[in-house]
Amino acid sequence: MKFIRPVIVFIGIIILWQLIVSLTGVAPFILPSPVDVLTITVERIDILMGHAKITIIEILLGLIFGTIFGAISALIMSYYRPARSWLLPVLVVTQAIPVFALAPILVLWLGYGLLPKVVMATLIIYFPVTAAFYDGLRRTETGWLDLAQTMRASKYNILRQIRLPAAMPAFASGLRVAAAVAPIGAVVGEWVGSSAGLGYYMLLMNGQVQTDAMFAALFILALVATTIYFTIDSLLRRLISWQNESDPSHAT
Repeated sequence: MKFIRPVIVFIGIIILWQLIVSLTGVAPFILPSPVDVLTITVERIDILMGHAKITIIEILLGLIFGTIFGAISALIMSYYRPARSWLLPVLVVTQAIPVFALAPILVLWLGYGLLPKVVMATLIIYFPVTAAFYDGLRRTETGWLDLAQTMRASKYNILRQIRLPAAMPAFASGLRVAAAVAPIGAVVGEWVGSSAGLGYYMLLMNGQVQTDAMFAALFILALVATTIYFTIDSLLRRLISWQNESDPSHAT
């Protein structure tokens, strides 16, 4: 049932898009019709999938490294107070400087290959994962911690059996945000300097005024991003299946 609503919304957007094109008579190079986009997508599916493969690799590597670095940073800040004064400014800087400003520098330093796109995706993912996981660790129920200390549990056992399970819902929320924004870093990097990827292909088609092909790449990118998000969301729901979801509408 949960998949029916997104499909209905998608169909509604396509119908509205077609109505706008038909009623306004807008030029195809400004806004192509859904039929034109679908046609060019089918015609160039091999090319689009080749570029999509590169973008998917960049996104997934960014997610992996961003999640690892974010989780480690959150654990360090949670257990070693002196480290907070060093890591918190790093968190702020990663968000204060727009990735659009960092992209040309990273491409200059790291070249036009895969690495700068992965680094940009990692930087975008790093903050939501770190902030959410750290907040979850910091807000562990104090009664549980006091009881564990009374029973002389080791720090490792407290972390494994109490703090990590208690922080998992917050960590999952941060990871969902990370999955949603991960494509931004990869695509921005491809715009700045690349020879492959959906972002590169969109920029190339835009320069050649092939708007239908550009929309086709955008459609594939949206499909990839949506698939990655819902896949991660499904895995997270299984991982924290013990968490009960509350419905605010039922609150009294």
